[in-house]
Amino acid sequence: VQLQASGGGLVQAGGSLRLTCAASARTFSNRGVAWFRQAPEQERDFVAIISWKEGATTYANSVKGRFTISRDNVKNMVYLQMNNVKPEDTAVYYCATSDPYSDAMRYWGKGTLVTVSS
Repeated sequence: VQLQASGGGLVQAGGSLRLTCAASARTFSNRGVAWFRQAPEQERDFVAIISWKEGATTYANSVKGRFTISRDNVKNMVYLQMNNVKPEDTAVYYCATSDPYSDAMRYWGKGTLVTVSS
């Protein structure tokens, strides 16, 4: 499975940005998909996940109420809508997906850089 994250860029604090994760998998709807991020000199952190099971979503506390993860199974895409961004959201964002009928991430795409200016 190949993943491609896109949509990163420079945004001012308080602004919005939408990231897109495109997957090559023939069947995408039965896989969990997650977003992670890695700030400079820091470890990669979990941001959000949308489960293969009924599309249940879970968010990191740091983004809850500001970010929304969603999926379009027809287009094989998952989105991360980022609202009210903060300078601490600056990071390289990665999407990942699982094997079918799982939420354990196994496949990773290259990241997209998000920079939030204050």
